[in-house]
Amino acid sequence: MGNLLIGSQKAKLDKSGRIKIPEKFRDAIEEQYGKELYVTSLEDDFIQVFPLPVWVEMSSPPQKTMAYPDPDFQELWRQAHAKGIYGEIDAKGRVLISPRLREKAGLDKEVEVIGMHYYLEVWDKNRLTEKIEKKPLTYDDFKRISKLMSDRKPE
Repeated sequence: MGNLLIGSQKAKLDKSGRIKIPEKFRDAIEEQYGKELYVTSLEDDFIQVFPLPVWVEMSSPPQKTMAYPDPDFQELWRQAHAKGIYGEIDAKGRVLISPRLREKAGLDKEVEVIGMHYYLEVWDKNRLTEKIEKKPLTYDDFKRISKLMSDRKPE
């Protein structure tokens, strides 16, 4: 099954604001997508690191021939591109996170990197703990999620 972007790993930011992507995630990204990344935040609590092909596919309009994109797509692009930066995994396995993104997400030195199947989330450890403790999953959540999963149509 190969390397997957799942699980959680600790990582550190260096003085320049680069994060060393945990090896298991880095290997999976490079094998499946290459070294190019798009680093942004669709919510200010954490950073999202997308392999560039995933970002392009995810953020493309449903019809590439649209003369004027849907306002919801424009808003997504505006938010993500105003905050985001193109990046590339360097020879030491690092990628730069801009000062603006680090500040918004409260990232300092030690962070938690979570594999979200197709991209990574980078969290301040305390913020992540607070978020999880604030809203633990309930039985009703599991029922709702189970229904969503069973309603998905196979591709």
